[in-house]
Amino acid sequence: MAQVLRAAIDLADEEGLAAVSMRRVATVLGVSTVALYRHVRGKGELVQEMVDQVYGEARLPARVPDGWQKQIELSLRLQWGVHRRHPWLAYAYPLTRPYMGAGGLAHTEWIMRAVSGLGLDPNTMLHVTVSLAAFIRGLAANLEPEAQAVQDTGMSDDEWMATREAALRKLMPTHPTLAAVLRDQQLNLDLDTLFEFGLKRQLDALEALARAD
Repeated sequence: MAQVLRAAIDLADEEGLAAVSMRRVATVLGVSTVALYRHVRGKGELVQEMVDQVYGEARLPARVPDGWQKQIELSLRLQWGVHRRHPWLAYAYPLTRPYMGAGGLAHTEWIMRAVSGLGLDPNTMLHVTVSLAAFIRGLAANLEPEAQAVQDTGMSDDEWMATREAALRKLMPTHPTLAAVLRDQQLNLDLDTLFEFGLKRQLDALEALARAD
């Protein structure tokens, strides 16, 4: 089973989740498709096992940090790292119907335990936990398109932006605020800076929610 999962994960990492099929994985392994069914019942189960395997990379520590903010931050950073390494993960299962595997559930339990002392009712606790997952997955859904854009253009984000000067000049008369912002030489925007910004805002909002209750 380990070889099957490794082949499927490598294939998804390189070509995206759509490339993963029982037939394709069997071809990579040099075995018959029928042989794979001795390990999993089909692609759905295979993907579930892949999800659990990669979440296992985001292993939470035995020692819990002091303070709910640090606990949540630790989990979200680990989850972001997994999504960074495996961009297909953002598309692997519905947000409100998560796969109940040990890897993902460990993070769900960790975050719920972190917020359990904030005086929130169970429904709010669940919404907090899922909203934090949605924050990670929302950013992660852009990893594959961003990588594809770099591949298609052969340019980094900064290099691409430098080619937009003519378009920027056209923006100035009708969108002066946007144009002024985009002309700032100190701009630094990518998915990692968005993660850092969003992480802080998520924690700030949760702290405000706890105070309100």
